[in-house]
Amino acid sequence: MSSLYYEIALSKVFHVGPINARLLISYCGNAEAVFKEKKSKLLKIPGIGKATIDQINLESVLEATEKEIEFVDKNQLKTFFFLNEDYPSRLKNYADTPIILYYKGTVDLNFPRMIAIVGTRNISEYGKQVTCKLIKEINSAQVVVVSGLAYGVDTEAHRQCLLENIPTIGVLGHGLDKTYPSGNRKLAEKMTSNGGLLTQFGIRTVPDRENFPLRNKVIAALSDVTLVVESRIKGGSIITAEFANDYNKDVFAVPGRVNDELSEGCNHLIKNNKANIFSSTDDLLEFMQWKQNKKELFASKKSELVFDLEPDENAVVSVLHNNNKIHIDYLHKCLTFTPGLLASLLLNLEFKGVVKELPGKFYILNS
Repeated sequence: MSSLYYEIALSKVFHVGPINARLLISYCGNAEAVFKEKKSKLLKIPGIGKATIDQINLESVLEATEKEIEFVDKNQLKTFFFLNEDYPSRLKNYADTPIILYYKGTVDLNFPRMIAIVGTRNISEYGKQVTCKLIKEINSAQVVVVSGLAYGVDTEAHRQCLLENIPTIGVLGHGLDKTYPSGNRKLAEKMTSNGGLLTQFGIRTVPDRENFPLRNKVIAALSDVTLVVESRIKGGSIITAEFANDYNKDVFAVPGRVNDELSEGCNHLIKNNKANIFSSTDDLLEFMQWKQNKKELFASKKSELVFDLEPDENAVVSVLHNNNKIHIDYLHKCLTFTPGLLASLLLNLEFKGVVKELPGKFYILNS
């Protein structure tokens, strides 16, 4: 059996989520070893209880795994396991992101610039105007737009991207054997030609309510910045914004009238300093340092990485390149350096003009 077989099988074991799966593999070495290890040894792994270990049975997930692999092969899907080099780099740094992803599409999941555009399913005319105007204005910045393929803001964002020829990725709360909502089937099909569909869920997964917060987590982690167009005080887009904050990602929200329920969530995020005010596309691009021409961007980054930096400095720059703005505590989590060495490296990079420190111990690559 291939390594993919065991990786998919592990993702299907009941009670073994991303955190436990990573823990098991860190002790056993790989997914196949997890299934072949004696239960007595698995019980010695700190944080893994008997109830979880009792579920680790290849026979119980045999049929589902075989069906999944058959579907992957038939539809020529790409799979990404968290230990593989091609697993999306923005998701690698978090312990709670999926251990495996299924993807149908053309755009690189490590594209340099990615923005999540999310919001209510009950989009207003104002929300449509803002989304449409934003999509047209970010075209020159050469970004990929990420959303959830739901009705409302998600649908409007995906649809406008197709009209403007901007790559767009839909992150799903179910398997790739279906489209939810069904009314977006044609839209989803078109997206695979200039963008893609991404999910952590296997086939036969029903789009249940509990799946969508997990979907929103991927949207937030996969994107450099999340923009909430419209939202009630509670909803999926607010959850996405909360995840983005947890992941030290930038968040913007479109302000609205104080008596408008569809703007209540956005106003709440801004009021509680969980989102920047979205006043214009130009301000957002300036904030994200996305005004630079794409060719100039790659040329300058390449020059910095190849000619001026030591290996340890390169490691710091690589993390910043994938995350745009990042807090020093998160940098420390991503790298194996001691706090003292990391501080020294950042200081050297500042002297070289490669890195810039922002208030609150945040760091960005200098433009």
